[in-house]
Amino acid sequence: MSRPAQESGLNQRPTPKLPVSAPRGGPGSSRFRPGRTALAWIAGLAVFLTGCTGDADGPPTGSRPSTGSSTSVATGSTGTPAVVEQLDLGLQIPWAAVFLPDGTAVISERDSRLLKAVRDGRSTTIGEVPGVVPGGEGGLLGLALSPSFGSDRFLYFYFTAERDNRIARAVLTEDSDGELAIGPPEVIFTGIPKASTHNGGRIRFGPDGLLYVGTGDSQRREQPQDQNALGGKILRLTPEGRPAPGNPFGNAVYSLGHRNVQGLAWDSAGRLWASEFGPDVNDELNLILPGANYGWPQVTGAPHRDEFRDAKVVWPSTAESSPSGLEIVGSTAYLGALRGQRLWTVPLDGEEAGNPVAYFTREYGRIRDVIQAPDGRFWLLTNNENPDFVLVFAPSG
Repeated sequence: MSRPAQESGLNQRPTPKLPVSAPRGGPGSSRFRPGRTALAWIAGLAVFLTGCTGDADGPPTGSRPSTGSSTSVATGSTGTPAVVEQLDLGLQIPWAAVFLPDGTAVISERDSRLLKAVRDGRSTTIGEVPGVVPGGEGGLLGLALSPSFGSDRFLYFYFTAERDNRIARAVLTEDSDGELAIGPPEVIFTGIPKASTHNGGRIRFGPDGLLYVGTGDSQRREQPQDQNALGGKILRLTPEGRPAPGNPFGNAVYSLGHRNVQGLAWDSAGRLWASEFGPDVNDELNLILPGANYGWPQVTGAPHRDEFRDAKVVWPSTAESSPSGLEIVGSTAYLGALRGQRLWTVPLDGEEAGNPVAYFTREYGRIRDVIQAPDGRFWLLTNNENPDFVLVFAPSG
């Protein structure tokens, strides 16, 4: 995350009255959210204090967001999202979610260190992950299920420890009553640099059965361009945590020149896409190629320099996006926006991306992650809503 003022909840707003389906057994839905008090000079000060600077010499190129209303019709094949229900589960800063084969959702909470299970509209606590040291944007972050979960029951998680960010896995057990628990974690990868901001944290298994990891530059601007450093990268690992065979630099690094990768997803042809925070300008959606350099900190966005890969979509104003979780279904990419407080959809056509269209703009607050559930619907995880909730939506034809 690149802007502490956003993480602190200064831009929260009251919740509108919405069609809500209260889950059975879940906490009540009554709550109050503070009014929006952040001013432009505060946002500018936050950018200055975090050392966030951008390549703002002229307008960025690449696909640009639509300026239409949040009810515009998406150009992607899956149609216009329609809200189905809001699950008020009393969550506290949920960061990621995965779905088990039976449809149970497992959610990480960044600051509490807790894993939560959601089944039939009810939330229960699985357990606290040991070794997590929350602080700033660090804590219990990304989750991934083993490709062989049916046999090995491994749940993977990315977390901030005392001295670094690391990846561990643990066996997820289920007793005769259906209660879930985690076994002792096995740390499989260490040494990802940590800081109060820019910790990355997204992990996901690809179609090749390998684990992809989005890291941040941890405010160390020399790291993204260093092929041997772990900060500001997308890494590719074996399920055991070793550098994957065939990686372009002979180590764990798959691509470089990133600032703070937040979302990873593959399209129907197996192409990897990633969402990434810009500084005060130029949030990005990138098509990821092995060994490619995406330019940070020398450039952001799409400057058309031969030595760097241009972003496929550039949001010139981070107030409109700050893209976090990413899901791709059919020919449409779905991105949750934190500072932008909306859902972005982007039509994809091979290696190119069309114009983004926004939905739910400032209706539900900050969106940390977007995940497709086994039933085909989508879950959005909110952040800093005190408490947070899950918004369930379905694309209509």
